[in-house]
Amino acid sequence: MTVPVWASDVVASLGYPAVFATVSGAHLYGFASVDSDLDLRGVHLLPLAELVGLRTGPETLQADGVRDGVELDVVTHELGKFCRLLLSRNGYVLEQLLSPLVVTSSPLHEQLVAAAPGCLTRHHAHHYLGFARTQWALFEKVGELKPALYTLRVLLTGRHLMRTGEVVCDLGRLAHAESVAADGVDLAYVPELIAAKSAGEHWPMPSSTGLRSRLHGDVARLTALLEQARDESVLPERPTAAAQLHDLVVRARLG
Repeated sequence: MTVPVWASDVVASLGYPAVFATVSGAHLYGFASVDSDLDLRGVHLLPLAELVGLRTGPETLQADGVRDGVELDVVTHELGKFCRLLLSRNGYVLEQLLSPLVVTSSPLHEQLVAAAPGCLTRHHAHHYLGFARTQWALFEKVGELKPALYTLRVLLTGRHLMRTGEVVCDLGRLAHAESVAADGVDLAYVPELIAAKSAGEHWPMPSSTGLRSRLHGDVARLTALLEQARDESVLPERPTAAAQLHDLVVRARLG
């Protein structure tokens, strides 16, 4: 996608300096619909007076609205909170930090990106397995394409992360790589699902004969493959970037 030129203005309007902002959600995952929200995620920096005094500033900023006919969902975390999340097994913040769809950047953003590899652990698999379970339960309840695609996406992202240490979020790219990896899963039908979902955010699963059954089997197989990749991963048990991020936050605070 092309990031709208006004997206940086939306982030600037939040009232605090932005360390970075990126596009997340369906646009990052490669299956946006014509009516998808534009999800902007990022980090803001509070002034020192709003950190050390009795009146502290917001750790999280949220905003919504409509711009040029596009519905917005904007969330930024304060630098300290974001770094604490990075040091947990939180896949969301890693994806936001490493999103190639950059709205606003800074030298501090570049430093965070450089620290990201030291935040990776094998326990990030738990994030992706849990998210997949939640989305699959939603799919079985409502039968819509969106949670089905989310389920595939998070399982594939998690497995790729466990095997390579690389965060990749685009479902089309992931499905193609998986289909040619000869691991017993053929996801050649995924582009058809992505194309169908482009028509609407709540579009139903196509009624192709056997597709739902095939999807059930693939989700079970991909879940097992992610669990196997977690158990075999060379990623560490704990993040190694804690001291690096501590120093980064202190330098940012003191200017």
